Amino acid sequence: MTGAADMIVRMWEARAEAYGVGDLITWVCDTALPELEHDPLHVSSEVFSSTDHRVVVISKWRSNPRPLPDPPALLVARAPHSWDFTQVDR
Repeated sequence: MTGAADMIVRMWEARAEAYGVGDLITWVCDTALPELEHDPLHVSSEVFSSTDHRVVVISKWRSNPRPLPDPPALLVARAPHSWDFTQVDR
């Protein structure tokens, strides 16, 4: 069984164009995440937005997280960034 220490959490963040945050959220939820959710290593994903037009996806993986596909260029103000994290024992 995989323990919490083996879990990888990927944070993906993109800044939407001011007029396109709703469209970016729709793209993430309807296009990008369905491509990942069938992967047996995928555990769960959550989507967040902020008042400064950022969209963040937090996804949990058993190992080897898959990247989200690149969003349509017209929806983002700059290229998305992602970071991987593992839980710290305390």
